Amino acid sequence: MSKVVVFGKPGGGKSTLSRKLSAETGIKLCALDLIEYKKNGERVSPEEYSKKHADLIDADNWIIEGLGTLESFWLRIDAADTLIYVDLPYYVGYWWVTKRLLKSLFVKPEGWPEGCSVLKGTFAGWKYLRLSPKFWTPEFFEEIQLRGKGKDIYRITSVKEINNFARQFGSTDVRI
Repeated sequence: MSKVVVFGKPGGGKSTLSRKLSAETGIKLCALDLIEYKKNGERVSPEEYSKKHADLIDADNWIIEGLGTLESFWLRIDAADTLIYVDLPYYVGYWWVTKRLLKSLFVKPEGWPEGCSVLKGTFAGWKYLRLSPKFWTPEFFEEIQLRGKGKDIYRITSVKEINNFARQFGSTDVRI
């Protein structure tokens, strides 16, 4: 495990799992949101994103968390040796997106892009969760498996599985 891609629906625990893996393995973590947005919360240009993304995947080891563009997603899938698809039930995603908003009233979410509104992020999370069944389909996962042939592929479908996966690396449990 040296080049790890963590992906899935909004609010599914990708960031938390990725931080735990990074802390336990010493592999540098990059959340795509941090290269996709400027400090003022605006999106970077597609060219700037592509350049930063190319620099990331050229490194010797990494954990990259998030979706980004579909083109960059497939580049990561091809470059990675480990694929982790966090595919929790939709109610968990909706709850965790909402919980992040509520907690943000007291403390900024860990790893949240500087200058980005948690409220806007929450609305975007709810929107993308609503649209996700059309994107995160069984056929899409089959394509990921085909492209990932010969790689370690994990599909995590419950909070219990996230916790068991994280425990392999000495991490503490994620909570609903």
